[in-house]
Amino acid sequence: MDTLLDLASTYGISANVLVMALVFIPAATIAFFIMSAIRVRGAVRRRAAGISADMLVPEGGGATLRTSGIKAAQRLIDRTTKHYSSFDDKGMKALRSRLVQAGIFDPRAVGFFFLTRGILAVTLGAVAFAVAPMLNVSDNYLWPVVGVAGLAGYLGPSIALDRIVAARRNEYRAGFPDMMDLLVVCADAGLGMAASFERVGRELSVSYPNLCANIHMTNLEIRAGRTMSEGLEHFGDRLGLPEVRSFATLIQQSDELGSSITDALRVYSEDMRHRRLSTAEEKAYALPSKLAMPLMLCVFPVLFVVIMLPVVVRIKMGAY
Repeated sequence: MDTLLDLASTYGISANVLVMALVFIPAATIAFFIMSAIRVRGAVRRRAAGISADMLVPEGGGATLRTSGIKAAQRLIDRTTKHYSSFDDKGMKALRSRLVQAGIFDPRAVGFFFLTRGILAVTLGAVAFAVAPMLNVSDNYLWPVVGVAGLAGYLGPSIALDRIVAARRNEYRAGFPDMMDLLVVCADAGLGMAASFERVGRELSVSYPNLCANIHMTNLEIRAGRTMSEGLEHFGDRLGLPEVRSFATLIQQSDELGSSITDALRVYSEDMRHRRLSTAEEKAYALPSKLAMPLMLCVFPVLFVVIMLPVVVRIKMGAY
């Protein structure tokens, strides 16, 4: 202690400051470690009880209102889903199939779809009713405008869903021949169908992520105990392509008849490649007929004006 006091006096530090530092630093260190241990222990208890830190707020706060609103929305979606799940008609089955083909696998998607459609219809109708007087719309056209806005909100989710399904089908249609080629390579290497599907899913994960996700779901179904034929049938239903359903039928018949799956895959892959080439040639041959109308409406009038304008100018000016 005397040595520390001598050093402190050498550097101009008073004894009181030195004593306070020697007391404060160990006390602060011990308090820090105790608080850290208590905090970690409390976090472990909250995780074990399934309580997040965001829910630990006093009543009447903003987070409580937000949580109550989320719970009310979830109850509304659950009740709507329960109501529409009782319907098992053709239209409801088609809607569920469209949602699955769009990549929406949530069982509450049907209820959320109908809620979104109703809310959009009412909201757009109310917005049109409020904005129409600002745009000087006459009373005769007010209700037709409101009706058109409500109809647009009612049909908007269905149109958006159709566009998502069409975009995914284009991706599936573009990636399915590549999947068949990789399956042929895996079959020639001696892999089974399940192992081939898993390998192809890993290879196509970058180029075709949505197709890879469906392949992964098929692998999970097969691991869960379903047969290869059932898994491929569900795979075709999720993709919604006739080629995939034909592929599932091909594998099922090859398995039942005992024929070589490798030869069947090779023949079907060549057929898919020929079909893709035929589709490209069909689009190329249809291009001139599709360009006829834009040429007639946009290009030819401009050419006529460019050709005939000097003649008209000469006639008007009297220079023959």
